[in-house]
Amino acid sequence: MVASAEEGSGPAVVLLSEQGEGIATLAGLAHSIAEEDFRVVRIAAESVHDVVGVLDELEVADAWIGGHGYGGTIARLVALEHHDRVNGVILLGVESAETLPALAEGIPVLVVQAAADDVTPPANGESLKESAPGLVSVVTIEGAGHDFPSSHAGETAWAIEDYLDWD
Repeated sequence: MVASAEEGSGPAVVLLSEQGEGIATLAGLAHSIAEEDFRVVRIAAESVHDVVGVLDELEVADAWIGGHGYGGTIARLVALEHHDRVNGVILLGVESAETLPALAEGIPVLVVQAAADDVTPPANGESLKESAPGLVSVVTIEGAGHDFPSSHAGETAWAIEDYLDWD
């Protein structure tokens, strides 16, 4: 069984934790987003199948799918393989280009990255934006490292809410 948790109501946002991390690492971020009228589902996913299985179980027809580090890579794969279920992709840091799947055609991407991230450096997000300038937007969190979704949960949540503009 895949670990998951949900809170809030409204348009769905799915958050996938970094590889090797549990869903608790994204709890603060999820709570901040849920307070702004979103239904937030956290999943410790290792595959596209894990994500789609939880979405089916919770009867979530479509969502913004986001992930931290490797979780973002899984989010990109969900968008490629289940295009009709993904409204957009949120990448919390971008893994190096050698490991990344292509972007799903026509699906918007928000990159939220940390200025001092040495695991998923900001240059990765900037390169992604340059490769698809009309599709990819980038927000950088100053003074933050790789654990920014936890250490800077409020700033990260604000960037997501502002981008989605569902107030």
